Amino acid sequence: MADAPRARKLAKRIAQIVASALEHEVKDPRLARVTITDAKVTADLHDATLYYTVLGDKLDAEPDTQGAAAALESAKGVLRSRVGAGTGVRFTPTLTFVADTVPEDAKHIDELLARAQAADAEVARLAGGAQPAGEPDPYRAPRPDDEE
Repeated sequence: MADAPRARKLAKRIAQIVASALEHEVKDPRLARVTITDAKVTADLHDATLYYTVLGDKLDAEPDTQGAAAALESAKGVLRSRVGAGTGVRFTPTLTFVADTVPEDAKHIDELLARAQAADAEVARLAGGAQPAGEPDPYRAPRPDDEE
C-alpha cells in the first residue's frame, strides 16, 4: 500500500502530464478548451480520476461538454501512455475523466448572493423611514418616586 502523500504527489504529477499533453500533443479540436482542474489517485495507485472543465468560446456560449467527454474518452490510451512515460511508476494508473461542476456551482452561488444583496437593499429601503414601536426608550429608568 502506498501512503497518502505519495498518492497526492502522483495525482499532481498526472494532472500536469495530462494537461500538457492536451495542450501540446493531442490534436483533437474538441479538446482545445478543456482544462484539468484536479486529480485524485486511489491509495493503491491503480486508478486516477481527473476532473476537467470545458471553457466556452464566448461568455454567452455553452461549452461542448459532450464532445469534450467523447474526445477525452478516445484519447485516454494516448494520455495513459504519456502518464506512464512521465511518472515512471511500475503500474500506470487507469484514467477516468469526470466533468467538474465547480464553475456551475460558483455561478449558482453568485446568483444567490446577488439575490440576497437585492433583498438586503429592499429591507434597508423599507427601514429607512421606520419609527420604533412603543416608547422611544424601551428601557425604563427608575423613577424618583419608585425609590421611596
